[in-house]
Amino acid sequence: MKKVYSDAQAALEGLLHDNMLIASGGFGLCGLPERLLDAIRDSGVSGLTFASNNAGIDGEGIGKLLRTKQVKKMIASYVGENKEFERQFLAGELEVEFCPQGTLAERMRSGGAGIPGFYTKTGVGTQVAQGKDIKNFDGEDYILERGIFADLAIVKAWKADESGNLVFRKTARNFNQPAATCGKICVAEVEEIVPTGSLDADAIHLPGIYVQRLICGAPYDKKIEFRTIRERA
Repeated sequence: MKKVYSDAQAALEGLLHDNMLIASGGFGLCGLPERLLDAIRDSGVSGLTFASNNAGIDGEGIGKLLRTKQVKKMIASYVGENKEFERQFLAGELEVEFCPQGTLAERMRSGGAGIPGFYTKTGVGTQVAQGKDIKNFDGEDYILERGIFADLAIVKAWKADESGNLVFRKTARNFNQPAATCGKICVAEVEEIVPTGSLDADAIHLPGIYVQRLICGAPYDKKIEFRTIRERA
């Protein structure tokens, strides 16, 4: 089965449609599937729901699709660095489902494992629990959270082989690993593609069985969300 495609547009061909749910990896500007997000924006699909830790920043990541009004709903844990997100939310133009960070990761992981729901203590007694089933286990209340089953997962990795086995680099693994598993189809972009068998089996972070399509998106610019420098002595 051929998994390697020439570019993001080719890799997404036939997969995109209006009103779909997309699970996207990344944390801040770290590990964002930049090429795939650009291709989704350029495709013109709309009414999208994104499940992602955050919505990027203005003009970066999912923030690019917010500016073009292609996003209908965000399922996210942190959105504090995106002014356009704030404007659309306050204007009633964007639906937001806030989800605690660990819960969001587990919702993706559960979807990937075929688990439709799980109980967690996180969020009990807060707005997060509103409208959700509550059960008592051993004298403690827990709320029911649903697993995420996305139409499409898009992720960014450091290296892949031609079979789609992925290796992430350091903290860029973040939400990419659970996001990749919860999509009906997973498309990955990487910095380098090597022949099958070139990667140490013990170093593989995500088996290729989860990845259906793959592109090499290099070269990448290393974007820094908050640049902090030390004053010269």
